[in-house]
Amino acid sequence: FSGARLRANGMGTMSMMWPILDSNKQTLDYTREDIMPAIKGDSFICACLNANDPLKDMVMVLNQCKEMGVMSVSNIGPSISYVDKDSEIYRVLTKSGITLDNEIEMLALAREMDMVSIGLAFTMEDSIRILEEAQPDIFCFHAGTTKGGLKGYDSGESIEETAARTEEANKELRKIKPDVMLIAHGAALETPSDAQFILNHTSCEGIWTGSSTERIPIEKAVYEAAKEFADLRFPES
Repeated sequence: FSGARLRANGMGTMSMMWPILDSNKQTLDYTREDIMPAIKGDSFICACLNANDPLKDMVMVLNQCKEMGVMSVSNIGPSISYVDKDSEIYRVLTKSGITLDNEIEMLALAREMDMVSIGLAFTMEDSIRILEEAQPDIFCFHAGTTKGGLKGYDSGESIEETAARTEEANKELRKIKPDVMLIAHGAALETPSDAQFILNHTSCEGIWTGSSTERIPIEKAVYEAAKEFADLRFPES
């Protein structure tokens, strides 16, 4: 996930929406050079791809993933679902060919290539489209940008509200594809206790952490270590 690489550099996930890097190249390189060599035992690796990349053939990208041993992909690398539909930038992007259709086609193609497909969307409209048209194996209703840390956006929503919205989405999505595996992510889901609350109060079968296990703990560890050094004093003469 190119957003994960940027978070490791202290930037927020949304920075991947700007032309800072080649998202798919970053994801493939990061996976090949940093993730796969560190994997021990049986691990489930998912590559989050930009299906709207006009410079990449998605069959080739998916084959590159499979050659590395990555047998799962998601459309969140980034997704047009990030962008508010009533905004001018959404209208400009979709007019230029940046569409949810491309993401749905990539997820469907991944299934045809015997890969595990993980759909993700921010709205019920996009969620329903992805589930109906791409039929992903796993789906994540993205409740919103994760709060917490130095760069997290806090909408003011409580974990109770995040859980309620997530479960409302789950109920509608299971009507479409009863056997889909549903996982939760985002908004007030920041800490392990938040994740436990989600597991206790929704029908989700898992958690997608993101910033909660990357940016936020890194920020905390670096800040605390730096503060200890900054608090050092010379001995009194």
